Amino acid sequence: MFTNMNFASLRRRDFLYGLGSSLGAVAMTDLLAKETLGPLAPKKPMHVAKAKAVIMLFMEGGPSQVDTFDPKPKLNAKHKAESKRSAGLATGFRFYVGSPFKSRKVGQSGLDMSDQWVHLPKVADELCNYRGCQADSLNHPEALFHMNTGSRLGGDPSVGSWINYGLGTENQNLPGYVVMTELALPQGGSRNWSNGFLPAHYQGTRLRPTGSPILDLHAPKHKTREHQRRALDELAFLNQHHAKKHSGHADLAARMESYELAYRMQAEVPGVIDLKGEPEHVREAYGMNQKETAEFGRQCLTARRMVEKGVRFVQIFSGGWDSHDYLERGHSSRIRSVDKPMTALIRDLKERGMLDDTLVIWTGEFGRTPDNNRRGGVYALGRGHNVDAMTMLMAGGGVKKGAIVGATDEIGAEAAQVVHPIRDLHVTLLHLLGLDDNKLTYYHGGRYKQLSQFGGEVIKELIA
Repeated sequence: MFTNMNFASLRRRDFLYGLGSSLGAVAMTDLLAKETLGPLAPKKPMHVAKAKAVIMLFMEGGPSQVDTFDPKPKLNAKHKAESKRSAGLATGFRFYVGSPFKSRKVGQSGLDMSDQWVHLPKVADELCNYRGCQADSLNHPEALFHMNTGSRLGGDPSVGSWINYGLGTENQNLPGYVVMTELALPQGGSRNWSNGFLPAHYQGTRLRPTGSPILDLHAPKHKTREHQRRALDELAFLNQHHAKKHSGHADLAARMESYELAYRMQAEVPGVIDLKGEPEHVREAYGMNQKETAEFGRQCLTARRMVEKGVRFVQIFSGGWDSHDYLERGHSSRIRSVDKPMTALIRDLKERGMLDDTLVIWTGEFGRTPDNNRRGGVYALGRGHNVDAMTMLMAGGGVKKGAIVGATDEIGAEAAQVVHPIRDLHVTLLHLLGLDDNKLTYYHGGRYKQLSQFGGEVIKELIA
């Protein structure tokens, strides 16, 4: 069982701290930490894993299932008819909203996609469309926290943090968990990728969308690498002297290790995030030469490069999916912005032999209702928040290919088959990575805690 109550490690650390006051002792401690004690050192999975990395494409705001991958002809037939779904509301205040988009079967597998998806049909037979997930909260921040951390309250460790805690990272020169956002952060901000009560090593590292992706990534011109190395060694000497008096001070240990990681990142990160060396046909495939897809395309390509270099969990947030009004305009615009890049990402991973062990997930925090409010006699052609039905796509990483798993009712209001809460989705994700949610625990607040909060089950229907 993974736990912070590792007394053997603490005794060994005390021993190392007490070796002496020389820089040689500091160097020895650093070497041993990388070899045995480093918190992000690679760890063996608990069982045979199907995936070793995750790329999560998070559509903030809640994509509509019936307007993307779960068409409902019977809902279209009810367009603008009175809806009585919400108890307590006077009749005539709500009406059904048919989809403004046409749908068709794509790929040899016959997956459903609205006609707004132009490029994604090319990889339809790699996709698994899960329609049975249900959320808990109608509020964006709470729903975002729940999908990203397993808790609606915020402040708990994120999914990526749990994965890094359980598996470590394959590249000690890069963060194990990377986050990319638009100019505006998702609701709830950095709490969506927080380490919570886990040690600080496991928090997500956000790449800024403008300017230097990471502050102070490049050293001042007047400082050489050798100068920085000497300064870090001197700082490590002072910190080690202080740490031997506070051997259980996890925050101090994390701070010391963060200095070393930052130094290593200065050498490796620039080469990973510099896309200029990518062939023109690759940049074009990701949509980097078109204004509407350039930003998301850049992030998707960066995600592929990060995973290729050993980053364990990469998350990209794309906002603007909260279509209470003007559904046709809003969703068509957002689909165009992600369609080409995410298609290129899946094809690129497959061509490089990486898709089999990289799990790609496309999801929002909840789904949308089949009806909407009528305000002042005006039909608001959009959809409200819906926790009872949503849709998500998965590819690679051991999930079924060209498959539809689960189903919603005839108007897309509620999941009806293979119904599972978000905690079961999290347990399944960990399972694919070779982790057992019941064993991946951390002692905090007087008890052992886990991602699912209180346990869940693997959604076996999703697994190939």
